[in-house]
Amino acid sequence: MAEADRPTGTAAMRHTRVVEGAALEDLKLTALVEAGEPVILRQAAADWPLVRAGKISAEAAVQVLRQHDAGLPVVAYLGEPGIAGRFHYNPDLTGLNFTTERGALSAFLDRLLALRGMADAPAIYLGSTDLDTFLPGLRASHQLNPTDGTFAHHPPLASAWIGNRTIAETHWDMSNNMAICAVGRRRFTLFPPDQVSNLYPGPIEPTPAGQIVSMVDAAKPDFDRYPGFAEALEAGQVAELEPGDVLIYPALWWHRVEALEDFNVLINYWWNATPAFLADPMTTLLHALLSLRDRPAHEKAAWRSMFDHYIFGAAEHAAAHLPAAARGPLAPLDSSLARRLRALVGNRINR
Repeated sequence: MAEADRPTGTAAMRHTRVVEGAALEDLKLTALVEAGEPVILRQAAADWPLVRAGKISAEAAVQVLRQHDAGLPVVAYLGEPGIAGRFHYNPDLTGLNFTTERGALSAFLDRLLALRGMADAPAIYLGSTDLDTFLPGLRASHQLNPTDGTFAHHPPLASAWIGNRTIAETHWDMSNNMAICAVGRRRFTLFPPDQVSNLYPGPIEPTPAGQIVSMVDAAKPDFDRYPGFAEALEAGQVAELEPGDVLIYPALWWHRVEALEDFNVLINYWWNATPAFLADPMTTLLHALLSLRDRPAHEKAAWRSMFDHYIFGAAEHAAAHLPAAARGPLAPLDSSLARRLRALVGNRINR
């Protein structure tokens, strides 16, 4: 790919590891995620009907989507040409730089086809469009069934992402992700979770699409304002995806996603390899802002030791010296204990 086609500031980043000749039916998904690094399975979804159609033309790909359209209204993000496809905040962070619109999927597809080739086209982005709800039947013909049983134990959420030349600025998700580039090309710029400070996260709320996003424009980073981003670039990596390529990366990896054609479709599968009764860690973070952040430094250091002992060490460590009958909330977590803990937390918060 030509250097000019790569975003400024990321040109020297290392490329994501590529596995050639991988077959989706032989996928050992859990092992790939537990390796802790993103990986591209080159052309692993090349035989998908949507991928084959997209290689013929955008119109052919749209026809596949229309065949499965449930006729329900979808939500689209719309940006003026001036945002250059980057859905983010307005300059003073008093709001967002785009609007939303509900409408028929077929109508948005028509608009996307009509905008192709326009140098100053507005940005249109249909994000996280649930397959089972809005495109029933598509999932059945574009299925993933890892042979290690990952999805049997942890059913994924499958979504479509459809639009023109758009950018989802660097953000993180709670779930592991398998992203299949179905139509057009995509570029993911990925950063490990420990780079959070160097990515300069924006407001917790509101956010452009529900997740905290980086304030750095990775295409033209302002290193005077965000000097730590240079370190993030050294730790990050770039994944260039062609139609049929599959990108897999673990939960909480930061990622910037660029759609590089006038018409693009990505299908993704989100899943968490954890029991459904576990609470959302973001709730813990928000409560820590309330309870811990503004305490004296020596107290915060002491609480860090507490969390290392009770939370971040081995799950069985904190109660190993106690008889089973005395372990209470320190016992192995199950749905019954989870309910008790929720009640206990709720009572303490509401005092």
